[in-house]
Amino acid sequence: MAGLNDDAQWIVMMGFVVSFSLFFLAMILNQSTVVGQTTAEGVLEFPKNDIRDVRSVIISSAEIGDPSDVHNDITSLALSRKGAVVDYTITPPTGSDLNTHITIHYNNGVTEYNEIWTSP
Repeated sequence: MAGLNDDAQWIVMMGFVVSFSLFFLAMILNQSTVVGQTTAEGVLEFPKNDIRDVRSVIISSAEIGDPSDVHNDITSLALSRKGAVVDYTITPPTGSDLNTHITIHYNNGVTEYNEIWTSP
């Protein structure tokens, strides 16, 4: 830049500053949209209704006397229809504890949900 006068050097230098700052702002805007998009997708991917449906069927199956066939049906249907691994254990009431305890595990590859349900 030795051949340019002082005014031309100033204009060229300000052009570089403006172009770098526009590039920097574009990078910030690009990253903010990516973060917002993945956050929104994470909220939409939570299978709230699927978990509620499986949970209600498991709780109602706890009232059945022989739940082994029901357990196999629930796990195989959840895997084939929703692609989710569902497992649960039912602990019936014992001597001093008159409540039924159910441990529910739900995993569809994206969301993992664990719950310990106690009968009222």
